[in-house]
Amino acid sequence: MVNAVWLFLLVTGIMTAAISGRIDIVTTSAMEAAKIGVETAIGLVGVMSLWLGLMRLAEAAGMVRALARVVQPFTRWLFPSVPKEHPALGAIILNISANILGLGNAATPFGLKAMEELQKLNAGKDEASEAMCTFLALNTSAITLIPATIIGVRVKAGSANPSEIIGTTIFATSCAMLVAITADFLFRRAGGTRR
Repeated sequence: MVNAVWLFLLVTGIMTAAISGRIDIVTTSAMEAAKIGVETAIGLVGVMSLWLGLMRLAEAAGMVRALARVVQPFTRWLFPSVPKEHPALGAIILNISANILGLGNAATPFGLKAMEELQKLNAGKDEASEAMCTFLALNTSAITLIPATIIGVRVKAGSANPSEIIGTTIFATSCAMLVAITADFLFRRAGGTRR
């Protein structure tokens, strides 16, 4: 559906430019947008490399394992159907850690790994398990303490104060995470599933 909307907008824009005799604007705009996209992506490589490197160092230094121990009571409460030492919990914790640091791109591989591991525990392979639904709610609404990617985009765009969004980001993502966890809990309870 989204592809159809984008195709409609693109075709409408090109036809409008052609009818008004300004087709050169389409070419110029397309080239300018491509240039900005490449410059932004290359600019973000440094920020992403830094944070991904720090995540790898934290993992190698055992900080992820320590974080797992600290977060374990929370994850045990959220994911009671996942065995204590299952690899899914490690992937979930890495995903949450990356989301906390605002590294959506770094969180994606961990999220995919967590879903893969949760699918191995899933009895009904054709539908999502309780743990998968909970993880999806948690992943899409995770609290972000350091919105590193957005700060990188703001730096690249020339923002005078790129980190001014940190406070509002923490507040908004905290609210989102609280609502997601509460809704997940209430839906489980309404469905008769015991936590």
